[in-house]
Amino acid sequence: MSAVIDWQGATRQTCPDCGRSERDRTLGVTVEAGRGVAHCFRCGYVETLRDERTERRPGKPVSRPVAPLKRETLSQYGLELFGACIEVHSTIGEQYLLARGCVIPPADGDLRFHPALRHPSGYVGPALVALVTHAVTREPMTLHRTWVRADGTKADCDPPRLLLGGHVKKHGVIRLWPDECVTYGLAVAEGVESALSLALAYQPVWACIDAGNMAALPVLAGIETLIVGADHDPAGIKAAGDCADRWAAAGVDVRVIAPATQRADWNDRRAA
Repeated sequence: MSAVIDWQGATRQTCPDCGRSERDRTLGVTVEAGRGVAHCFRCGYVETLRDERTERRPGKPVSRPVAPLKRETLSQYGLELFGACIEVHSTIGEQYLLARGCVIPPADGDLRFHPALRHPSGYVGPALVALVTHAVTREPMTLHRTWVRADGTKADCDPPRLLLGGHVKKHGVIRLWPDECVTYGLAVAEGVESALSLALAYQPVWACIDAGNMAALPVLAGIETLIVGADHDPAGIKAAGDCADRWAAAGVDVRVIAPATQRADWNDRRAA
């Protein structure tokens, strides 16, 4: 950085060598009787002021962690895991969904069941496993997993819902009904259970995973009518509105609906 030290300013300032932003105050500045010294506690940069002249000694290079890039397509592990899952019908996963008042999606949708899936905490138990695919390209992106019990409650693991780590999810959807069922109309909601509750009135339905993905849902060619099931909270209402505005601007007939105000989402039998 090329910032100049303000010798009459604050005693903590941004280092001109390794400073990351104006809020990064690692440089200590001391001035007394016309002389001053500035020293960075991170990189060791030193600057001195004597007789209105400055002397600088650069600091040591500071390594900055770089976040690893996330996969844009589903890993081999994810493909093998989804391949090891079975249909939801006649499983604990089906019992869980029925106890939650959900519609059971068709067998050729992207929701599956695993009888003994390991959670990062070490817990092993039955889980719903959903394939997340790109809304436009249909490319497999990641997996969404929910550890469940037959009585309609989540399993005793924290958190009970997880996306597969190290994968992107932007523009991803869970095709609860396959593309073949989507002709001129489509309904969407945030989570799997919200979508399967919305399916009591509207089918076919896809899940967008969360509010951010719903807000960014790409406009799909051939869809003439879109039903947006909004979660009844500020983030959900805004996401539904953003999605609806973009689709409507593309000439699609859009309707936003929300559950009763006493509930936050479309599933009225939420687990403890």
